[in-house]
Amino acid sequence: MMVPSTRSVGVLALGAAQLFTGALAGVQSCPIDSQLSCHSTSSGTCCYNSPGGLLLQTQFWDTNPATGPSDSWTIHGLWPDNCDGTYESSCDPSREYSNITAILQSQGRTELLDYMQTYWKDYQGDDEGFWSHEWNKHGTCINTIEPDCYANYYPQEEVGDFFQKTVDLFKGLDTYKALSAAGITPSSSTTYQLSDIQSAISAAHGGHEVRLGCNNGELNEVWYFFNVKGNAITGEYVATDTVTDSSCPSSGIKYLPKN
Repeated sequence: MMVPSTRSVGVLALGAAQLFTGALAGVQSCPIDSQLSCHSTSSGTCCYNSPGGLLLQTQFWDTNPATGPSDSWTIHGLWPDNCDGTYESSCDPSREYSNITAILQSQGRTELLDYMQTYWKDYQGDDEGFWSHEWNKHGTCINTIEPDCYANYYPQEEVGDFFQKTVDLFKGLDTYKALSAAGITPSSSTTYQLSDIQSAISAAHGGHEVRLGCNNGELNEVWYFFNVKGNAITGEYVATDTVTDSSCPSSGIKYLPKN
C-alpha cells in the first residue's frame, strides 16, 4: 500500500462523564508518536487500530426514494477495514443495541441526534434500525473504542463517541460541494465520466482515490479511506487511497437529482 499524505481531518473533542459536555473524550490518551494504522505488524492496542486499520467514512446519494437534503449526500457509516478490502463484522454481541436514540439522549447529545435525523437517513424510513445496524455491525469492530480503552468508562460511552466521530468526519467530506466545484451536478439528462467524478472527489481528499458505487449506472455511493494515528476518536485521520474497486462504468454515469 502507498504511504498516505499527511493531510488529516480535524478532531472534535468529545464528552467525558455521563452527560455529554464537549470536554476531552474519555478514551485513553495516546503518545504523539503512535504508529499509523496499516503500517505495522503490531497487534491492536487502544492506540493502534488493528485488524481494522483502515477506517472508511461512507456516504449515500439516494434518489428513489429521495433521501436527505437535495444538496447533500447522506451518511452511510464508519467502517473498519483490514487494510486489504476484507473486514470483520458484528464483533461483540454483548454490546449490540437497538435504542441508539435513547443512548444519545441519555448522554445529552441532542445536537448530534438532530443532525443525524437530517443527514443520517435510512431510505426506507427506519433511521433507528439503520443506526443500530451500523453500530452493531461496524462500530463493535473498532478495537480502539472498546470499553477497556476508556478511563472512568460508563456504559455505552463508546456508542455516542462512534456516532459523533462519524458525523465529524462527514462534515469535512462534502461530496456534493466537491462535485459541484468541478461542474458535476445532479441532472436527469447529463451523464458523466468515471474519471471526472473520481478526479473531483479526490481533489477534496488530498488527491487520494475514493471508491465510487453505482446502481444500474446511477452514482449512489462513495467511500473515503483513512489510516489513523492513535485511537479512532481523538486520533489523526490521514487520507489514503481506496483498496476496493469502483462498481461504476467508465462512462455514461447518471447523477440523478433528488426529486
